[in-house]
Amino acid sequence: MEIKVARSLPGKSLEFDRVKVGGSAGVCRFWMAGCCKRSDCRFLHPEVPVPGVKKSWKNPNYHVPKTSQIGGIPRRQGPGFEVKSAKKPCDVTQIAQTSETKDVLKRQNKKQLCKYWVTGNCVYGDQCKNLHSWYYGDGFTMLAKLNGHTKAVTGIALPSGSDMLYSVSKDKSMRVWNCHTGQCGEVVNFDDECGSLMCEGPCIFVGLPSAIKAWNLECRAEVALNGPLVGQVYAMEVGNNMLFAATHEGNISVWRTCSSQVAATLKGHTAAVVSLVVGANRLYSGSMDKTIKMWDLETLKCLQTLHGHSEVVMSLLCWDSFLFSGSLDGQIKVWAATESGKLEVVHECDEGHGIIGFFGITDAEAKPILLCSCNDNSVRLYELPSFTERGRIYAKAEVRTLQIGTGGLFFTGDAMGQLTVWKLNENVSS
Repeated sequence: MEIKVARSLPGKSLEFDRVKVGGSAGVCRFWMAGCCKRSDCRFLHPEVPVPGVKKSWKNPNYHVPKTSQIGGIPRRQGPGFEVKSAKKPCDVTQIAQTSETKDVLKRQNKKQLCKYWVTGNCVYGDQCKNLHSWYYGDGFTMLAKLNGHTKAVTGIALPSGSDMLYSVSKDKSMRVWNCHTGQCGEVVNFDDECGSLMCEGPCIFVGLPSAIKAWNLECRAEVALNGPLVGQVYAMEVGNNMLFAATHEGNISVWRTCSSQVAATLKGHTAAVVSLVVGANRLYSGSMDKTIKMWDLETLKCLQTLHGHSEVVMSLLCWDSFLFSGSLDGQIKVWAATESGKLEVVHECDEGHGIIGFFGITDAEAKPILLCSCNDNSVRLYELPSFTERGRIYAKAEVRTLQIGTGGLFFTGDAMGQLTVWKLNENVSS
């Protein structure tokens, strides 16, 4: 079954005023940042953080329609980008136009996950001041844990019209899970570690070192892709009837849907390309060279190179008229187009931990939610555009991959091989 392929898994910014706390109350600045760990702190920990001065990160050069579609490819596609796909991850929704956001994240004094509870050795029980749960927040629930992978999960896919969930791992296998029973019904073994997984319509693609294996699930046929791939395939994307594959070498190989031969190779990055996303007739690539490149889908030419991160650009997301980028430098940057068509930073958040990946989803009230995985073994759920934290998921290791499904479902896969199924609640309070 092995198919060798000749050749997916990375400005100007608004300044936000610092939060000013008046009076002589002596509010703890570490608590304001959500990181004070001292139970006997001599400074004030008020119940509600003092709100900061409101600023706007709405792009002043772009008119956001009052209604916006959430749809497209069920991977990292956000609202407002027209992408033809056989399946939409979310229903069409109404998103209110928002012109303001806070200049600092609304941080609460969250409990830390009890490391002794994780290992089953906490002696304090219910009296422990730390969290004895794999998540907190009332807007979502855990549905199931799918066990089977023995190494890091590197990709999750839910193909169009299928009731089977697919996952790939560094343990050199792809597992096929029944969405109704949660049981693994099939295991496909490979000779090498799997670097990425993607589905488009009835087709599924597995990225491997110097190879891509593809199947049409409707006819169970294997599709051969030929091309000059060199190194692990860290990321794949589909746009404008083309498949893009990013490799360790730093190049992006391109196939057209009507051919198994490589149509073009996009060169420009000086290190491995680890993230791809398509939006607004553009391909965006994030690299270990700490840059983002914007490519025209018609000409396949590089239109702009974005500098702003100081570490690997691990994840990209197109959401409405914005491009989100996440990096191991701990920064989430929001980019928007100017009148000239160039992108610039209009908002940024410092997570304090490296960003591994993110995904967009909407809840039952049509509110957009950002799922953000960090290298502190957690996933944050942020309500956009305010970046208000709705909850947090914890894992025993880094959550390496995220995926969304229909009906508020989403999935996480961590570095220890744990695959977990979650669901946004139908009735939530923000």
